[in-house]
Amino acid sequence: MTLNCVVVDDSAIQRLSIVKLIENHSSLNLIAEYSSALETKNGLNTHKVDLIFLDIEMPVLNGFELLDVLNNKPQIIFVTGKTEYAFKAFNYDATDYLQKPITKERFNVAVEKAIEQHKLKLDFNETDGEHIFVKSNLKKRKVYIKDIKWIEALGDYVKVVTEENSLVVLSTMKAFEQELPEGKFLRIHKSYIVNLDKIDRFNSKNVEVGAYEIPLSRNKKTQLVDALNNM
Repeated sequence: MTLNCVVVDDSAIQRLSIVKLIENHSSLNLIAEYSSALETKNGLNTHKVDLIFLDIEMPVLNGFELLDVLNNKPQIIFVTGKTEYAFKAFNYDATDYLQKPITKERFNVAVEKAIEQHKLKLDFNETDGEHIFVKSNLKKRKVYIKDIKWIEALGDYVKVVTEENSLVVLSTMKAFEQELPEGKFLRIHKSYIVNLDKIDRFNSKNVEVGAYEIPLSRNKKTQLVDALNNM
C-alpha cells in the first residue's frame, strides 16, 4: 500500500528534512511540497492526496486555518517545533503530531498509523454496510451509518447517538460532519447533526427522532425541507 503525500512548511530546510524521510519510506509517494497554506489549498484541487505533513506556524494562514477551509481533508500528521498545539491538533482528528527535530524511528511510527487509518477507510465500502470508524475510549469503533440517529456537540467532544448506545468522540462538529456521507445528514443547529432517515416529524422549532426533540435553528428549516425532499 502506498500513500500519496505532500509536505507543507514555510521553511525550506524543514521541508527538505521531511522530504528525505518520505523518499526513504517505501509506502510513501511524494506528490508535492508547498511553502504556504494558500499554495497548498490550490494544489490539493489538482492532486489526489492521502496524507499531509503539515507545519502549524506559517504566515497568512496557519496550519489549523488551512484545515478549516478544506472541504475534504486527507489524513494529517502535524509537524511542529512546539508541544503547545498538541491538544488542538487532535481536535482536528490528526493522525499524529511530530515535534521537530524528527527522528527516523518516530517518523516511521507516525506513517504506520497513517497506513492503518487508510486501511480502515478502504473498508468503508465493505458489503456489510456503509460505516465510519470513530475513536472512543482510546479504541477505534465501527459505526454503521444507518444506526446513527444524531450527533451532539459536547465542548471539545461530540456524542454520537446510535440505535444501541452513545459514543463520546474527541472531535469538532465541523470535522465530524465531513466524515459523514453527503445527503444523509444535516446540521440543523450549531450543536446537532441529524440523520435525515431518522426524522419522524418536525415543526418550526424542533425535529423529532423517536421520543426525542432536537432543536431546529430558524435559518435551517428551509434547508431541512429541501434535504428531505431530495432524499
